[in-house]
Amino acid sequence: MPTKVTIYTDGSARGNPDGPGGYGTILRYVDAHGTVHEKEYSGGFAKTSNNRMELLAAVIGLEALNRPCEVDLHSDSQYLVKAFSQGWITKWQQNGWKTSGKDPVKNRDLWERLLKAAAPHRVTWIWVKGHAGHPENERCDKLATEAADKMKGEPENGGTAPS
Repeated sequence: MPTKVTIYTDGSARGNPDGPGGYGTILRYVDAHGTVHEKEYSGGFAKTSNNRMELLAAVIGLEALNRPCEVDLHSDSQYLVKAFSQGWITKWQQNGWKTSGKDPVKNRDLWERLLKAAAPHRVTWIWVKGHAGHPENERCDKLATEAADKMKGEPENGGTAPS
């Protein structure tokens, strides 16, 4: 039976789409002895967008797993959750990474990285309303905004979101 892991994520950008941004991720699982294990991740970039940070938060959480797991991934990003729950990502791939309007899919690099990170796992994508008192979402938001705030005034080439 695979390990059951819960991942909470959030992204933030100040001056979206080209200002400083950050992500926050919480991983939580309970071991066979009933002990809860939790780890937090965050990071910031001098020039990015909110959507890139939302995607990167999920990527970081999934990439941190070292064996196949059953994952409940919670995000307040409908962009992220609907891509999977409504099949957008499958359609984008079938259309050569083009939207239904024939435009290139934005953030393709992170979508591809996310697909690779999710592949070994059974992921359930769960949308949560942001800024609504959900404790883990609020914590991820704090991690993300603090990381973004640390990037204010940083040189652009010193913290551009991964591509």
